[in-house]
Amino acid sequence: MMWFLTCVAALIGGYFIYGAFVEKVFGINEKRQTPAHTKADGVDYVPMSTKKVYLVQLLNIAGVGPIFGPIMGALYGPAAMLWIVIGCIFAGAVHDYFSGMLSVRNGGASVPTITGRYLGKGAKHFMNIFAIVLLLLVGVVFVSAPAGMITNLINDQTDMTVTMGTMVAIIFGYYIIATIVPVDKIIGRFYPLFGALLIFMSVGLITAVAFSSEHSVMGNYQMSDMFTNMNPNDLPLWPALFITIACGAISGFHATQSPLMARCMENEKNGRFVFYGAMIGEGVIALIWCAIALSFFGSIELLQEAVSNGGPGNVVYSSSFGLLGVFGGIIAFLGVVILPITSGDTAFRSSRLILAEYFNMEQKTLRNRLMMAIPLFVIGGILTQVDFGVIWRYFGFANQTTAVMMLWTASAYLLRHDKLHWITTVPAMFMTTVVVTFILNNSTLGFGLPMNISTIAGIIFTLGVTALVIKRSKGKGELDLDDEEQPKAVTETA
Repeated sequence: MMWFLTCVAALIGGYFIYGAFVEKVFGINEKRQTPAHTKADGVDYVPMSTKKVYLVQLLNIAGVGPIFGPIMGALYGPAAMLWIVIGCIFAGAVHDYFSGMLSVRNGGASVPTITGRYLGKGAKHFMNIFAIVLLLLVGVVFVSAPAGMITNLINDQTDMTVTMGTMVAIIFGYYIIATIVPVDKIIGRFYPLFGALLIFMSVGLITAVAFSSEHSVMGNYQMSDMFTNMNPNDLPLWPALFITIACGAISGFHATQSPLMARCMENEKNGRFVFYGAMIGEGVIALIWCAIALSFFGSIELLQEAVSNGGPGNVVYSSSFGLLGVFGGIIAFLGVVILPITSGDTAFRSSRLILAEYFNMEQKTLRNRLMMAIPLFVIGGILTQVDFGVIWRYFGFANQTTAVMMLWTASAYLLRHDKLHWITTVPAMFMTTVVVTFILNNSTLGFGLPMNISTIAGIIFTLGVTALVIKRSKGKGELDLDDEEQPKAVTETA
């Protein structure tokens, strides 16, 4: 239990100490008007209170990633918790902060536009394609996962028989509505209530483990296990762990979500709480599920058996009902189900906005919103027929590659404005090495090269990218896209 509490305390301390440092490096301007005011349209640009924006941001980014990822990561042992803490503080939360604040500084722009602004047109076109692909994969994953869990819950706990296809259709129907209606009608109104359910689920489950006579939080593991690969399938910790635990430590999906709340945030001073803080909150969720996976089943081998018999969804189901009983289990299980649903709808919403920016099509008109949304749902519906495991593998790689692009974008921004770029460059270098090594070594998705060759190639590639970004960005300071829209009294070059 002490190790778990230490990890949580480290995340909270990271928010107040390192988060404040990152905010200082960026340089907020409380007098500067945000896009919520300068571009208010009643649809996507809608001012909302800080607490509401935070809860919506948390629910937007916290899909099944910070649950399924840490559960699969727990198969490597307690080292997974160490990466969640370090990755969240120094990479994930920094990534989320800059993806949100650079959107604020650039009129609420989506991630491809921001990337093109600081890394060039080639990077913009790459990110347009990659972001849409990632968001479609996210949308499909966040349809299939909750549909499967709800189907199992209804069929196991009631006399009703519901098919997976029926639940997929119902969730898709909700997604279509949530994607096209104004952001404050569904997302801004109901997500804070879902946040309360999320908090109950997280606190309730870890409390149940702490006071259980049969289970103890991290009771069977030693401090030395934090640096040991315990995977029962002999899978290498490097670099697979850093791909497996995506949303709980760092996630490129968040870069596509942060602009949604950048369009609703009322003041730049709220950025650390909304963006950096939401990632810290997701890190706590990831720690809880990693700890439950390590504790509830008693051993890595039994955890592997549970995963083999129904995937991470089976781990969620078994632990929820095993720790909280039928009523509490249903509430906690529904809390888990809500997470992917509240991220899936915003994934499609983000896709619509990215396409609208690309085709320069205003979204105040319902007809235009439908023109952008309907093709996305058609493609998404087709992809739901693909095996979930295949979709998840591609999602993991696409997710971390998007995070790499966002971190390099942030580094280019800081370099152009002669600020301390290493706070984003170091995690960008690490994650670049991870994704390149992974795709070169992985025999299913990549090239199946030996690990030593893949790692060396990853390091060399990373050093080349680092030199290129520094050379092209250093000293090229310029105004942000929306500077000309600011009243002279409050305009400040970032």
